[in-house]
Amino acid sequence: MSNGKILKEFMQKVWNEKDFDSIQLFVDRDYKIHLDSGDLWEGKTLDNAEFKKRLEFSFNSFPDINFDIHTAIEDGNYVAITWTMTGTNLGNIGNFPPTGKSIHASGATIYHFRIGKVCGHSQVFDRTTIMKQLGFIK
Repeated sequence: MSNGKILKEFMQKVWNEKDFDSIQLFVDRDYKIHLDSGDLWEGKTLDNAEFKKRLEFSFNSFPDINFDIHTAIEDGNYVAITWTMTGTNLGNIGNFPPTGKSIHASGATIYHFRIGKVCGHSQVFDRTTIMKQLGFIK
């Protein structure tokens, strides 16, 4: 199976369906977050248990978070995607209380692969837009 197909399944099962049992099928035991400004785990290497904690952090804030992939471009051990993320803020984001408001943001991520598993990412998206949509900043 191509890395692009693996990534699409990973995004659907792990992120959209919140299937924690499938993490080990898609995620390498050493997952490095190379670049992701604003991500608490930026620069860190996570094992599968730590990767799950990172997901839980996102899902606690946005239990219905969903990613719609628009484009996917494969280049060897990399798959670059553009996406739209939607969700409803039903849990705390750090010290910010839940707002019940919906978010809609776009971004781009380059996923890194090692032997058919996702082993890291570099990501760019405007978190400021989300903070504005939630009413935390103007």
